[in-house]
Parts: sequence; C-alpha cells; structure tokens
Amino acid sequence: MAKVQIQNVVVLDNPCPFANPFQFEITFECMEDLPDDLEWKIIYVGSAESEEYDQVLDSVLVGPVPAGRHMFVFQADAPNPSLIPETDAVGVTVVLITCTYRGQEFIRVGYYVNNEYVDPEFRENPPQKADFCQLQRNILASNPRVTRFHIQWDSTTDQKMEDLENVDPTPNSMLPPNCTPSKGLLSPGGALNLIPENSMDCM
Repeated sequence: MAKVQIQNVVVLDNPCPFANPFQFEITFECMEDLPDDLEWKIIYVGSAESEEYDQVLDSVLVGPVPAGRHMFVFQADAPNPSLIPETDAVGVTVVLITCTYRGQEFIRVGYYVNNEYVDPEFRENPPQKADFCQLQRNILASNPRVTRFHIQWDSTTDQKMEDLENVDPTPNSMLPPNCTPSKGLLSPGGALNLIPENSMDCM
C-alpha cells in the first residue's frame, strides 16, 4: 500500500488569463513518518506530438514528512510561450501534477487544459501568430485523470504499476464528510508550510 495518498486537489483561479500562475491546493495523507523528501512537480505539456515541448513549471521538495494529513498551495508560473509550437498554442492540452519519493514517481494527476480566445472577434478571426495576451486558460477541474505506481518505499516493496483510472469528478468528495482544509502556503523561496490534520477545520 502507498504510504502517501492524495486526498484532494482543488484548482484555484480558474478559468484565468493564460499568463496567470497555476495554483493547486493539494491535500495529502502520509500513513507513517517519511525520512526522505517528497518531490512535487507541475508539468505543462506543450505538444501532444513530443515530450520535447514539456515544461516543468516548478518543483518543490517537502520533507521529512510526519504521519498525518497535510495541505499546501502549489503555485507555478505560466509556461513560456516561446517554447510552445504555434500549432499547439490554442486548443486542448494537459497539465500534470507528479510526486516522487527517492526518485520514484508514485502518483500523477492530469488535467485537460483548454486555451481559447474569449473575444468574439479573435474567435472568428484568430491571428496567424497566437496572441497569448488574449488567451484564456480553462482547466477541466471536474475530470482529473490519476495514474498510481507501486514503488519501493523500503527495501521489501515490489515495484509494479497500476492501471490508469478515473477519480471521483467532484474534488471535495475525496475529503472526509464535513471537513474543509485550512490554508497553507508555498512561499516564493520554495519553503513549504504543511498544515497538520489537527489544524483542519472540521465540523
């Protein structure tokens, strides 16, 4: 069994202009104390044709992590437009949240992202070269896709991979009943404030 379970992901500031930062409020549970860091990443898929255009928007090391439930807001700058192929600037792509332990990825949460013009004139007559200042980013937050991997949490764990599966489309349904996470913050310097379970606002 995985020693870390994502309980909930809330997409913040959505929809928004393309240039706005990505913001995800992540709640996860650690089943036991972890002596080493968890590494979280936000990855923007620039093109479905090649991983060459994937952009790691940000990464943060969290650890050591005590047992219990924790929450933080993971924020990352928007992708660099100059690294996105012109043919993939407008339309549907994907953003990924991944987490690894000891260099092994054990979970990946993917969201479809639709980049489109909101101005009717731009929709009817889109410019030949994408105008990112006029694009709106809309993350399809109600339909995340989750891939889980079995990893070697310790020396006795076999390494396997689980099938791709859908999670419940309602993000808050992954939290216990009548329970709302308190606020945490990822500071610009990369320091992470984790909110332990006993700080959560539960009725």
